[in-house]
Amino acid sequence: MNGLLITSIEEKLPIEIMYISGKGDISHRTIIVKEIQDEYIKAFCLLKQQPRVFNKSNILSAAKPKLRKQFKYA
Repeated sequence: MNGLLITSIEEKLPIEIMYISGKGDISHRTIIVKEIQDEYIKAFCLLKQQPRVFNKSNILSAAKPKLRKQFKYA
C-alpha cells in the first residue's frame, strides 16, 4: 500500500481507498495523497472536494482507480 501512496504523491494521480472511520462507518473515497506521516496521510478527497486527514491504520484497502469506458451516443 505504501508504494501506491507514494505513487499518488509523485505523479499526482488519484487512488481509491476503502476507509473505516473512528465511528465504524465504511466509505469509498478517491483521493490524491499530499503527505505521508507515520500514523496518517494528508490527501485531497475528490468526494468531499476538500483536504482530509486519514489514519493509515483505518485504510482497509487501496487501489488504482478502475478505468471506465466512455461511449459516444449518436
